[in-house]
Amino acid sequence: MPAFAFEALDAQGRTQSGMLEADSAKAARGQLRAQALVPLSVAPAGEAGAPAGGQGRGAWLQRPAFSSTALAIWTRQVAGLVSSGLTLERALTALADETDDERQRHLIAVLRAEVNAGAPFAKALAQHPREFSDIYCAVIGAGEHSGQLGLVLERLADDLEERQALKAKLVGAALYPAIVTVVAIAIVVFLVSYVVPQVASVFAGSRRALPFLTVAMLAVSAFVRSYGLWVLIASVLIAIGARYAYASAVFRQKTDAVFLRLPVVGRLARGYNAARFASTLAMLSGAGVPILKALQAAAETVNNRAMRADALDALVQVREGAPLASALAQKKRFPGLLSMFARLGEQTGQLPLMLQRAARQLATEVQRRALQLATILEPLLIVGMGLVVMLIVLAVLLPIIQLNQFVK
Repeated sequence: MPAFAFEALDAQGRTQSGMLEADSAKAARGQLRAQALVPLSVAPAGEAGAPAGGQGRGAWLQRPAFSSTALAIWTRQVAGLVSSGLTLERALTALADETDDERQRHLIAVLRAEVNAGAPFAKALAQHPREFSDIYCAVIGAGEHSGQLGLVLERLADDLEERQALKAKLVGAALYPAIVTVVAIAIVVFLVSYVVPQVASVFAGSRRALPFLTVAMLAVSAFVRSYGLWVLIASVLIAIGARYAYASAVFRQKTDAVFLRLPVVGRLARGYNAARFASTLAMLSGAGVPILKALQAAAETVNNRAMRADALDALVQVREGAPLASALAQKKRFPGLLSMFARLGEQTGQLPLMLQRAARQLATEVQRRALQLATILEPLLIVGMGLVVMLIVLAVLLPIIQLNQFVK
């Protein structure tokens, strides 16, 4: 009978571990429950040592227990239970019993065991960096220190939901143009590589000169059929090489700086990153995190490395005594709206509130511009696809028309 290593909670909330024999992992869990123990992890003896949260060997191959949407929902649930007066341990127990996902249940049980043992909630979360980011843990820690964990969890849930909504709208705006582009490329490649040669072969024996458009289309078709695979392989290799080059901090910062100067998408990138920076800074400062630590954490959430460098430069200036608004105003990559709201917040003593308003306005502007761009791109892509198909059809029909005129 195989042996299993286990970790479990007893009735007093203490963690028990050991070995037992059972036919399967499911049977081993049944034995533990029969002993009034709550199983946290059960693994074959040869795989012992992997914690229930999926942080053990090979965890990098697994997806996180919480997706971004699931994490926002779970944070909202914890916030609601804690705000209603339940202790954190009872709230985690209720959520562990409620979830249907086994990996989430195990992770929450581990968190509950840590909290039961006297560890701060933020410290328990920090033991699972694949599930909970440093910023997430920092906000929770600030809420515990201030004694307002429920309120901080509500703000954190709001921030996660707003980010998820913004990301979903941006993805939705880009999805249709992307699908149309892929379909258009597939149709054109099929027509050029298969249909055009089949039709044009009919006129191969003709001694009359083919129209220029047909000759050009046949040349494109020959190139695609002869070198299309090599072009595809070269494109993949270039993409892989660019990805490795993008891993270099210096190269990525220069590339991101150039990207910000592009006419339309550059402005979208500026607005999106500025909204994310302002939202994180507002949440952290509102939770009581010191401004320098909040600036450091907010800068890490900026995807664009050029803007992240500007945020870190602003952090240096604030550390030296400069006001936040003045430090941000000197960074031209950040929208002027952000420094204006930061100045109002410093003057009125309501910096978190003003930063949150700036984040919302920036996010709204990004959504508006993204939807506007998608609305313009959709008919342009359709028209462009129609023009390419029309050229291919003309390249096929012109020799037919020419032949009919010759016969007459």
